[in-house]
Amino acid sequence: MKILIGNRNYSSWSLRPWLVLRHFEIPFEDEVLMLSGSGWREALQRRSPTGKVPVLIDGELAVAETIAIIEYLAEKFPDRAIWPRDQGDRALARSAAAEMHAGFSTLRSRAPMNLRASHPGKVDLDAVAGDLHRVETLWGSLLEKSGGPYLFGAFSAADAMFAPVATRLRTYELPVSDRVAGYVEAIYALPAFQDWLAKALQEPWVVDDDEIDVIQGRVAPGTLA
Repeated sequence: MKILIGNRNYSSWSLRPWLVLRHFEIPFEDEVLMLSGSGWREALQRRSPTGKVPVLIDGELAVAETIAIIEYLAEKFPDRAIWPRDQGDRALARSAAAEMHAGFSTLRSRAPMNLRASHPGKVDLDAVAGDLHRVETLWGSLLEKSGGPYLFGAFSAADAMFAPVATRLRTYELPVSDRVAGYVEAIYALPAFQDWLAKALQEPWVVDDDEIDVIQGRVAPGTLA
C-alpha cells in the first residue's frame, strides 16, 4: 500500500490520511509529489486520477480524496477503530469530519498550513472570526463530552481531519480558549504528527501559493528560500 502526498510543509489534505495510516500502524509507503516547480501539474496529473493529492494506491486500486481514503482504511482495517466504536460517537465524528471537508473555507484560505513558519499577527482576525467561533463551539462541545485529550477521547479520524486546523492556530497564533489550546498541544504531541512534522521541517521546497507573505503582497513570488 502506498500513499501519494504533497509537500509535507503545506499539504493539509495529505496530512490527514497519512496520520491515520501512521497512528493506526497500517503498513504503507509514501511518495512526495511536488506542488510547485516546472511541470509539477502535469507530473501530478500523470499519477493521480484527479490531478490532486492525496491518492492511496492499494494494488490496482487508486483511491482519491481524503474522506474516501479514510473510509477505505476504516473498512479494510475494522479492528483499528479509526472511527469511534460507539455508534453515536461515530456519527458525530463523521459529521465533524464532513463539516471540516466542506467548511472553514475562510480560515483555510486566509491562513494556509505552513508548518515551518511562525506568522503571528498576519491574519485578519475579523475575517476568520466566524470560523474560529465554530472551532471553539465544535471542539469545545466534543472535548467536554469526551474528556479529551482528543475529540472522542482516543485519537480518531475526526482528529486527523482537524489536525491541519490545529497547525494553523499555532502558526498564526490565533486567539483561542485554553481548552482549544490544549487540544492543539495534544495534536502536536501525537507521535504520528511529530513524525510528519520532523520531515516537513527538513523539506527545502517553497510553495508561493501557500506563503502568506506572498499571498498578502509583502514578498514577490519566487524570492523566498
